[in-house]
Amino acid sequence: MERRAMPRGLVSRSLIATLVFAAAVVPGWTFGSLAERWTGSELLDWFVTCVWAAGAVRVLAPRASYRTRDAWLGLIPLYNWYLVCVLGWRVALLPFRDWEPREDELWRARWLTGDLIGYWRADPVPVGAPRAASAPAASRRSR
Repeated sequence: MERRAMPRGLVSRSLIATLVFAAAVVPGWTFGSLAERWTGSELLDWFVTCVWAAGAVRVLAPRASYRTRDAWLGLIPLYNWYLVCVLGWRVALLPFRDWEPREDELWRARWLTGDLIGYWRADPVPVGAPRAASAPAASRRSR
């Protein structure tokens, strides 16, 4: 009997999102506190905390329809925690999506129907798979 994958429920998705947030923020707080204790600089505490959150954004962003360059937004204090919350909420539902993919992701995204209407699915691209052409077919030369 084949088992069909279903999206996670609200409780399990919330729990996973909370764990992702904790894993992305708590170590930064810890390292920041240690840096402040060793140096006495509150500014270094904020810097270490923000760099850790930016690293978490860098890791989570491609999986949640953000660009990796959005990790620079992870350096903004307090906004980085909001961004980690959004990314954690999105990552907690994968491989299903309840948000529209970016335009550069549309080539591999599918709108699901039936019981899963309202969800998208964009499976990871296998290594060695052909990528979309960079130039339109009409502009290519053929001999």
